[in-house]
Amino acid sequence: MGLTKKQHEVFQYIKSYTLEKGYSPTQKEIKEHFQLKSFGSVQRYLKYLKDAGLLTTDWNAKRGLTLLEEEKKSTANENEYEIPLLGDVAAGNPIEAIENPSETIFIPTYLTPKKGQHFALRVCGESMIEDGILDGDIAILRQVQAASVGETIVAVVDGEATLKKFYQKKNVIELHPANKTMSPIKVTRDQDCKIVGKLIGLFRQY
Repeated sequence: MGLTKKQHEVFQYIKSYTLEKGYSPTQKEIKEHFQLKSFGSVQRYLKYLKDAGLLTTDWNAKRGLTLLEEEKKSTANENEYEIPLLGDVAAGNPIEAIENPSETIFIPTYLTPKKGQHFALRVCGESMIEDGILDGDIAILRQVQAASVGETIVAVVDGEATLKKFYQKKNVIELHPANKTMSPIKVTRDQDCKIVGKLIGLFRQY
């Protein structure tokens, strides 16, 4: 399971605090350290770290966080790779890509062969649900500028990004959803269309 940059920072804070003081920080201390707006935000970070197998929690204890022994090493180790999480991509109607290169995610190295550059986008919408790509998933992509018929790609059409299957018919590019209730996006010659990434993996938080 990959971690965003902020999730990794929260884990590192808990780890450093625990190793220095011999006990874990409280939720209040985590909230104040990261200037989070609510305890709900703290609990979401803790749930994700617990689901990722990095710690256990005792919600009835004030200092109820325990690091798992095998994860007391840095999360960013030789088996993980840090890539930029650039923002949102529509899996329904195209929306503007929101680029935020300051946010990153750690992913297993097996998803990113040494060749090429990689990035991640958060999926919005339900047009790819029949291919198992759901709203809220994080799509892992290799940067490409061309695609083969039937590949799942991210295209930027008139400045807006969308995740679809690629088809080309004569002079028209068609971006097909994997949802029978939706129609393909047809890109004509007078539209600006660039292929920017090819889907190679997904992360999902339950």
